[in-house]
Amino acid sequence: MGISRDHWHKRRKTGGKRPQPHKKRKFELGRPAALTKLGAKRIHTVRTRGGNKKYRALRLDIGNFSWGSEGVAKKTRVIDVMYHPSNNELVRTKTLTKSTIVQIDAVPFRQWYESHYGLPLGRKKGVKLAEAEEAVLNRKRSAKSQKKIAIKQRRAKVEQGLEEQFQAGRVLACVASRPGQCGRCDGYVLEGKELDFYMKKIKQKKSK
Repeated sequence: MGISRDHWHKRRKTGGKRPQPHKKRKFELGRPAALTKLGAKRIHTVRTRGGNKKYRALRLDIGNFSWGSEGVAKKTRVIDVMYHPSNNELVRTKTLTKSTIVQIDAVPFRQWYESHYGLPLGRKKGVKLAEAEEAVLNRKRSAKSQKKIAIKQRRAKVEQGLEEQFQAGRVLACVASRPGQCGRCDGYVLEGKELDFYMKKIKQKKSK
């Protein structure tokens, strides 16, 4: 028996059986779930109705994530699956689906922030920076460029919860794409009330 998406095989609300109007049709087919795992990239192509294609990601470990409040997106590594709103089993098996809360590498975002604002982000006090990082923060700028940076720095505030994550080098993000359909694991960095909500959920899960 194949997986089908028809409704005529289901019973009525009252419990009565429906007559079978026809046999199974190709347009009623369903396919097995992709259950994309965290690992080295592996994507299969599926031919669909009309000769179109779906990209079934079987394993992924990299994606494009956007930092909404800063209006910037970076390609970064997915490190771990932290929470799933539908099923804890998907966290244990490290399965990537839409709405999965994942931990991503914060380095590309930190590098962009420090280059853009000329300010350190998530650096512990008294810790010596590498020469390359020092050069980015303290590079020589013209008076005009310095003025521009000064204006940018007025709105360079990062919320405390996010800054603490930058110190650890990992930030929480939500997957917004459907890896089993488009073969990509893209999403956005969690901020504000949404970040607080998921942090609380993750803490509750750990305390159980």
